[in-house]
Amino acid sequence: MTVVPGSNPTPAPDALERELARLAWARAATGEPELQLVRASVDAGHRSYWRVATADGSRIVMDSPPQLEDVRPWLRMRALLESGGVRVPQVLVEDIGNGFLLLEDLGGPTLAQVIDDETADAHFDAAIEQLLRLQAIQPPLGTGEFGEALLQRDAGLFEGWFLRRHLGLELDRDDLDRLELVQRRLMDNALRQARVLTHRDFMPRNLMPMHGGPAVLDFQDCVWGPVAYDPVSLFKDAFLSWPIERVDEWLVRYHERAVKARIPVPPLGEFLRDADWLGVQRHLKILGIFSRLHYRDGKSRYLPDAPRFIRFLDEVLPRYRELVALREVLDVRIRPAMERIALPSP
Repeated sequence: MTVVPGSNPTPAPDALERELARLAWARAATGEPELQLVRASVDAGHRSYWRVATADGSRIVMDSPPQLEDVRPWLRMRALLESGGVRVPQVLVEDIGNGFLLLEDLGGPTLAQVIDDETADAHFDAAIEQLLRLQAIQPPLGTGEFGEALLQRDAGLFEGWFLRRHLGLELDRDDLDRLELVQRRLMDNALRQARVLTHRDFMPRNLMPMHGGPAVLDFQDCVWGPVAYDPVSLFKDAFLSWPIERVDEWLVRYHERAVKARIPVPPLGEFLRDADWLGVQRHLKILGIFSRLHYRDGKSRYLPDAPRFIRFLDEVLPRYRELVALREVLDVRIRPAMERIALPSP
């Protein structure tokens, strides 16, 4: 890897200034003065990715404006995962001060773009192998924890951004008590689980199909978290839906392999319950995140998926009488509000 030193970061540039700086850096890093950048993908955060053609093949430029998103956590976690055998992008040139990285190009579509009913079993088997390697890594001191503070923040995203901002709901005291009761049960479930290194977005859109198993992307926010979190993220995805019976089969398959790999999973029945409850917690959180992306950040392509998240809740909540209070709030307040805002304007 080559290190290209940069000057001390300056105040956040406007879009044109950043575009010119990115192009100049890419040309210097590759030694190709005529090089052009083509958009490869955009994060939900502030990073962006650009594909470049060089004499040595295609490369990716990661642009992480340092005033908005520090690239160092990404680099530290990349090194940790690689040390545990997880397939991650290789860094060819780095400029931490200015937030630019030159990466290997892992290819075209993500797993989310190629997986289908016929190929899902094989793709998920390969993804499980990468996940077990990730979960076996001992996080270093200072790694963030999926604890009470993070769970409270997640609960606040759902209530603040989805219920209040998107649906315009102000719940009465009884409804708030019902919701808080379920959120407390979901949080207690997450907190009592065995801890492993947890990606928190281990799902097909963050996996790149590769020979020998998928490469893992968007890993900078890994934490010390509950063992069922990443399996449920993989199979109960924020962007893909599968029949619940098939999800259950994949969770059983993961559990069998996790036991053999000595990942600290509980007995199967308890694990399946933990996964379901974390799926509910995660889907509530993501409803809040998608709403925030729409209203605060102007990124509206995520929010139309909200009804699919409600369908997931409809499948899982009837399994557990402990979560009946959420079903009541969903049926009496949330679903009617969603139907109202879906109506065309007069």
